Amino acid sequence: MATQNHFSRGLRSAALALLVATATATVAAHRRRSEEARLQERQLELEELAIRRKALAHQQRMQWELLARAIDDPSLAAVIDTYDKSIPVERRRQFFYANAWYVHLFHLHRAGILDREELYRHLREFFQSPVFREYWEASQHMRASLNDSSEEAQLGYMVDGLVRDLDEADTDEWWVVGEPPTD
Repeated sequence: MATQNHFSRGLRSAALALLVATATATVAAHRRRSEEARLQERQLELEELAIRRKALAHQQRMQWELLARAIDDPSLAAVIDTYDKSIPVERRRQFFYANAWYVHLFHLHRAGILDREELYRHLREFFQSPVFREYWEASQHMRASLNDSSEEAQLGYMVDGLVRDLDEADTDEWWVVGEPPTD
């Protein structure tokens, strides 16, 4: 009987060990599949981001090309010129160029190349130009048509605040004016 009892305990121990080993292998396989799925999802996200950045870069090149044509040829500029017609043609051409720079910086930010603080610092420098300030004022009606919650409108509000800060500053050290946003 003692031998049978010993054999029975050994069999139970082996069965328990086999059960634990099977459960451990099952959990490990599940974890491995979950990790593989997570990695595959992350890879798809990165591929989607790369495609989006490539599309944004292409869009920016196209916009620059179209604006360059408008800057070079006043007859083409007439197609997109919504500025006040009392503004001289040469100044409106400068506004198109200022817009190209603004949009360029916007797309650098949107692509993740510039964070909001870096964007703010670049714009603070651009707003030292009287022509750029005039452009901003003259294009106010264009920004007014944006959806208030859009990224572009939010950026416009930030820039409006920057312009106010620059106007109200009592220092010639423009590079310290305003509080750059942090992401």
